[in-house]
This record gives sequence, C-alpha cells and structure tokens, in this order.
Amino acid sequence: MICQTTHRVPDLDIRWARREEAGDIARLFLVSSDGLAAYIWSRMDMPGLSLEEIGAARYARTGTAFSYENCLVALSRGEVVGMAHAFAMDADPDAPEEDDPVLRPYSELEDPGSLYVSGLAVHAPYRGRGIGSELMDCVDGLALAKGLPRISLICFEGNERALRFYRRRGFREIARRPIVPHPSLHYGDGDALLLVRECRTSDAE
Repeated sequence: MICQTTHRVPDLDIRWARREEAGDIARLFLVSSDGLAAYIWSRMDMPGLSLEEIGAARYARTGTAFSYENCLVALSRGEVVGMAHAFAMDADPDAPEEDDPVLRPYSELEDPGSLYVSGLAVHAPYRGRGIGSELMDCVDGLALAKGLPRISLICFEGNERALRFYRRRGFREIARRPIVPHPSLHYGDGDALLLVRECRTSDAE
C-alpha cells in the first residue's frame, strides 16, 4: 500500500499496479474515458486484437506515461476493483500539434506542472462505497510526494455524476473545449472541461 486509507471502505488496499494487471487497467480505462480510450485504441495498428487486449498491451509497457507504472489499483479481498492513473504533466514547447480533430480538444486542455489524472474508475458493483475518494486521497499524497502544486484532469460536462464528485473535492474549471463528435464517444455534444485543484493532504467530505 502506498498510502493509508481512512478505513471508510472495509478490506480495501491501494498499491502500485503490477504488469500482470494491465488487463484490469485497460478494462477500467474503457469505463473512465467515456469512449475516448476506445477511439484511441481502435486507431492503433494491432490487427486481430480486441480493444481490451490493445489497452492491456499499451499499459504493460514501461518508461512511458501511459504505463501500469503510473497506475494505482484498489483491491477488495485481492480483486482489482478500481484504479487511478496519474503522471506529471510536463511542458513541451516542441510537442507536435495534434492533427486528429477528435483528439485536438484534449491536447489543448493541459496544465503543465500539475499531476494529471488521466483515468479514475471503479467497477460498477463497488461504486458508492467511497473507493473513488480513497483513490483520490492517494493521488493527493502522490502529488505532494512529487512536489507538484496542483492536480488536473479532464471531465466531460455531460458526465454530471463525475463532475459533481470532482467539484465536491474542490476542483474548479479553468478551460473548456467543444467536443468533436464521434460514434465511439459517449457524449456527442457539449464541452470537455479542464479541472484543476491545489494539492492538499486530506479532504473533508
């Protein structure tokens, strides 16, 4: 375990993910991304593989931001039931501009110098128990350990449940971009929001 849980959730452990859990991470990313991961993975040249298999291969890598190495997993009685994936968002003035119109809004919604939470998800049978809050508490600790002053993430404005969760935790909107519709995405209109919160060691909810 990398952080102490508040014991709101019995039998819960949170630790760094392991390579063999890349498939669990991929399944949870398909939940957390509201179709964006499905779109990205479907464009990869990996014929014959399912979306979950492509995602698992992606997160089994090392030395890259989108790796199991940057993922926390929540386990209940040894079963992976949730995850939070986060990495330091670095400023790169030489990074090429995203030429895919569907993805361009998200490449424009970045907060360099923050800890970027690219995915937070809990499997449906385990929601409503505080597991997401426990994971975000650990993300707070991770940001502080890395010396990063803020946490950032992107949320679809149409995902009202997620937006309420983040706003309760003190996240505020600092930018937005219109969604470019695609059949893979769960939301066909509205905006994607960049949400930011200053780091703190604990939350009162």
